[in-house]
Amino acid sequence: MRLLLDTHLLLWTISQSRRLSPPARQLIGNADNELWFSTASIWEVAIKHGRGRDDFQVDPHMLRRGLLDNLYQELAITGEHAVAIAGLPPLHSDPFDRMLVAQSVIEGITLLTADPLVAQYPALVQKV
Repeated sequence: MRLLLDTHLLLWTISQSRRLSPPARQLIGNADNELWFSTASIWEVAIKHGRGRDDFQVDPHMLRRGLLDNLYQELAITGEHAVAIAGLPPLHSDPFDRMLVAQSVIEGITLLTADPLVAQYPALVQKV
C-alpha cells in the first residue's frame, strides 16, 4: 500500500514520539508499504521552523535528507494538485493539510493522519 504521511506523522516518526499511535507505527513499519512525503510538508516545516514554533524544531533540510535516506518517496506539488483543492469541501482551513488531501485524491494514495478534521475528507484518508 502507498502511504502519504501528513506533516505531524512525519515529525513524530523521525523523533520516535510517543504521540505516534500503535496503528501508525505498524503501518509505517510494514516493509510492504511504500512511504511517501509531500513537498508541502517540507514547505510547512520550513515556514513554521522559521517562525520558531515549538512543534517544528527540526531543520527542513535535515528532515528531507533523513526521509530520502530512509527510502521515503517524495511527492512533488503539481498544478493538478493545486486545482484539486478547489473541489474540496471547506472542512479544514490549513492550506498544507488541504494540499495533502488533494494529492491523495489525485494520486490515489492513502493519506495517514492523526487529525480528525483531515480524516473527514471524502478521500483515501486513514486516521491513525
